[in-house]
Amino acid sequence: MRFEILVVTSFQQNCTLFICEETAAAVVIDPGGEAPRIAAALEHHGVAATAILLTHGHLDHVGGAPELAKQLNIPIFGPHQADEFLFDALPAKAKHYNLPAPPQFTPDAWLKAGESIQFGNQTLEVLHCPGHTPGHVVYFHRASALAQVGDVLFKGSVGRTDLPGGNTEQLINSICGQLFALGDHIRFIPGHGAMSTFGAERQYNPFLIHECPPAASA
Repeated sequence: MRFEILVVTSFQQNCTLFICEETAAAVVIDPGGEAPRIAAALEHHGVAATAILLTHGHLDHVGGAPELAKQLNIPIFGPHQADEFLFDALPAKAKHYNLPAPPQFTPDAWLKAGESIQFGNQTLEVLHCPGHTPGHVVYFHRASALAQVGDVLFKGSVGRTDLPGGNTEQLINSICGQLFALGDHIRFIPGHGAMSTFGAERQYNPFLIHECPPAASA
C-alpha cells in the first residue's frame, strides 16, 4: 500500500489517500475541503476511491466529505457514533469561522472498535480512540506499520481536549493504552503537520514523557 498526503484548506489539514497498488482501489481519509483537488489527485494516480473515511466530526476534517462523496458516488464511513453531535453542529461551526456551510449530512455507517475496512487487497483496522472527541477513530494498516491518527496525536504535541466532548484522561489513555501498544516502530500520519513514529513520541513528546510508561525491553 502507498499513500499521499494532501494538505487542504486554511486549517492545513492532512487529507490522506491510501492506495492499494495491486488493484488501484483507494480510500480518502478526512477530506476537510477542496474536494475537486482531491478528486483530481485520485485521477492523477489512476485509482478509484471506494469510500471516504472520517476520523472525527470536526469541520476541518469532514467539510469536503459530502461534496466528494456525491461527485465520486461513494459512501462515507466513520467516525464512532459518539461524534454525532458534532455533525449536527457543522452549520453553526462553519458560520463561526465565516466559512460556507457544507451540506448537512450523516455518515453512511458509524464505526466501532474492532471493525475493519477493506479496499482492494488492503485491510484497515479501526481503533476507537476518544479524548479529542468522544467518537474519534484511528485507521491502522498493520502490513505497512502505518496509522492515520487524526487529531489524537501529533509530532511533539497531542490533540486538544478543551473543545466540546474533549477529555484529557481519555486522550492519554487512547495514546498510551492503544496507539503506543501497537509498537514503537509504527509510523503515523496526524491530522495536521509532519509524520512521526510512536516510539519518537513516547520518548520525546513533552506531553507524554511523564504520562506513558517506557517501552518494554526486549
